[in-house]
Amino acid sequence: MVSYDPVALEVARNRMSAIADEMGVVLRRTAYSPNIKERADCSAAVFMPNGEMLAQAEHIPVHLGSMPASVAAVLDFVGGVIEPGVQYAVNDPYAGGTHLNDLTLVRGAFVDGRLAAFVANRAHHADVGGEAPGSMPAHATTLDQEGHIVSPQVAVRDGQWDASFLEPFLEATRTPDERLGDLSAQLGANEAGALRIKEAIGRELDTHLSTSAKLLDYGERRMAAAISSLPDGVYEFTDYMEWGERDIAISVAVSIDGGHLHADFTGSAPQVEANFNAVEAVTRSCLYYAVRVAADPTIPANGGSYRPITLRVPEASIVNASAPAAVAAGNVETSQRIADVVLGALAQAAPEMVPAASQGTMNNVLVGNDRFAYYETIAGGQGGRPGKAGQSGIQTGMTNTKNTPIESLESHYPFRVLRYGLRTGSGGAGEFPGGDGIEREIEFLEAATVSLMGERRRIAPWGLHGGEPGAVGEDWLIRLDGSREQLPGKSTFDVVRGDRLLVLTPGGGGWGRRA
Repeated sequence: MVSYDPVALEVARNRMSAIADEMGVVLRRTAYSPNIKERADCSAAVFMPNGEMLAQAEHIPVHLGSMPASVAAVLDFVGGVIEPGVQYAVNDPYAGGTHLNDLTLVRGAFVDGRLAAFVANRAHHADVGGEAPGSMPAHATTLDQEGHIVSPQVAVRDGQWDASFLEPFLEATRTPDERLGDLSAQLGANEAGALRIKEAIGRELDTHLSTSAKLLDYGERRMAAAISSLPDGVYEFTDYMEWGERDIAISVAVSIDGGHLHADFTGSAPQVEANFNAVEAVTRSCLYYAVRVAADPTIPANGGSYRPITLRVPEASIVNASAPAAVAAGNVETSQRIADVVLGALAQAAPEMVPAASQGTMNNVLVGNDRFAYYETIAGGQGGRPGKAGQSGIQTGMTNTKNTPIESLESHYPFRVLRYGLRTGSGGAGEFPGGDGIEREIEFLEAATVSLMGERRRIAPWGLHGGEPGAVGEDWLIRLDGSREQLPGKSTFDVVRGDRLLVLTPGGGGWGRRA
């Protein structure tokens, strides 16, 4: 016998998701930086009083799957006692964060003096200090080289910034006015979320909590049922990160046993003296994303749906770094490969559900000096999938941002866009071919420092079931004198007025043998 009202659950689910959506709208519409207001490099979610995720907006997978760790870190910081009117901040990857650019604000939502929920949002700040503009220097080996660290702390009390948080944060960045604008947008988004929670619940807090608990249980049942539809067994897959000419392994053994899935990353490489180590929260978010994509994307994305999924990650490894290792690119690049290996393993269990590899990188471009900081991730090809070709020029995997429109980019930054279009023929051939990557060329109108964080520059996105791999990416620096230099995928360098950068992003792998 059904012990819950499915209509009531669906109403509750959509109500909480709508609140997270509205938080994202408030954040984008009030932000200062193009990275947030144009690219939507931000996410929002609603959590239960115990810290389990209740609902999320359709924002960025690597943000959302790891955000519960930030809420848990705040609960630890306060000893479980949340104060009304207080917002808490964290970006420390070793205390609930992912990388330093992504700052999370967490606020309790109270009804009649009782904690009803948490609202939280995460936004990528284009510069938080460190040794290079954009705070993702390619040469970084330790976290302090990447920028200002915010361990869980009080950021706002009764609508006013706490000076012990705000002043060091703004002093560290090259762009304090823009940072304050984006921080204020984050504050406003959480205030809007807390208000909407109070309005939605009214005086029915106990009913809300009971219904929410049932919604989590429903997510758990749905995920367990989806996993149990896959054949029991152990499915293994290995793929690699690129470190110069070295290949850094990420390995997984996915075990399916009835309605439970366990991912063991034993065999993955030790952490490296570079900035593409991933913390456990990032690896966990990649696992959740990949399983939901392969099993049933319609399952509610909440903490209950995560319960049937467990993982093991070796200590001090590329997928579970130990402090003080640098991690900036672990969030944006290694996350893509972790998702790839889980999907590669699940393709053996569900061959008619899993696509070929997409571009497998975010193609991060960071440019700045003491006056400005620009950040962009450039789209690429999606992997071919059963019954459909991959899409071209699209963000894939652990990201879900937009592009900065050329008009906005050229009005905010000293750049001129010379070329922006599809990289025709870069998708892998197959019965269902991979999508094409992007060509983007910009000219610099003043001296600046550039950092590139990219992958799939040597190791191509793989095809499935006889499909061909997608083309690898390329990065070219074209100097004012016309000389051309092919750049490593991860590099930091200086440019002068008149220099140009050409980024060619990878295509997706093909699915199925071409007839």
